[in-house]
Amino acid sequence: MEEIKSNENEKKQFVVYMIFAFAIAWALQITASMLYLKGNVTIYTQLLSLLMFAPFLAVLIARVPLKGMGWIPDFKGKKWIYYVVAWLFPALLALLGAALYFAIKPEAFDLSCQMLVLSLTSEQKAAIEAQGITPFWIAIIMMVSAVTYAPVINMLFALGEEVGWRGYMYVYIKEKFGKVKGRIIGGIIWGIWHWPLMFLVGYEYGKEYWGWPVVGPIVFCVFTVCAGILADWVYEKTHCIWVPSLLHGAINASVFGMYFLNPEYANDMILGPGVIGVISGIPMVITAFVICMKKLRNNFIQARASALDNV
Repeated sequence: MEEIKSNENEKKQFVVYMIFAFAIAWALQITASMLYLKGNVTIYTQLLSLLMFAPFLAVLIARVPLKGMGWIPDFKGKKWIYYVVAWLFPALLALLGAALYFAIKPEAFDLSCQMLVLSLTSEQKAAIEAQGITPFWIAIIMMVSAVTYAPVINMLFALGEEVGWRGYMYVYIKEKFGKVKGRIIGGIIWGIWHWPLMFLVGYEYGKEYWGWPVVGPIVFCVFTVCAGILADWVYEKTHCIWVPSLLHGAINASVFGMYFLNPEYANDMILGPGVIGVISGIPMVITAFVICMKKLRNNFIQARASALDNV
């Protein structure tokens, strides 16, 4: 009887978390989108940063305990390896994905980095010109930042999501559906959480790609499933919430493939060169697949051993 009551309380807590995680986020996304469409890009960007803390706030509202999420880093044994993986592996996946995309579509490669120039404000362009730095070297500097300090800075914002996703939601869903299915379901939920921005302002892929507006949100869910599997994997290995946050921050920093995209292919981002693309996302998909297959293999071995013990 107590177990049934406990399960019901856990379910209610999860429902409360989901309602507020989505309600807060979607309200911010709709507001940000309306401002963006009116030309208020600065406020739009600020609201997107605030958006990342919606899952954390939902955890607090649902009264989910924070204590057991692992707030003190532990580098004992070989755990330090997963900190390095979280910090550097996303950049490697991004580099491999961009290389694959540009190998298949070499005409989309632009060493003059005009895509990067288009993303700069007039003040930034003036400052760069005054210093005599070319867009190519700006891209190189930003690539270096993606494997040094940028993941750490981004980690502080990514923590707002990771406390909710990996720290709570994934744990709950994996208990209900198993590790592999739980990670897939969790990743889909994570992707859907971004959908208002995708439908309203063409977040990540724009609005000119083939299959808009349906294909982009689906492809993005494939990305979030794979990224979620990788984030949850390092979280399980370290039991420290900072590690998936670091990995999340590193993924957000590893957008350097975009710097070398020919502006004429700006509507081609559904394919690449970012890790969210169909082509450039292949290395991440393979990584997630390997992690899942290893877990399924271990489950099979354990089940077989258990069956033999019962013979």
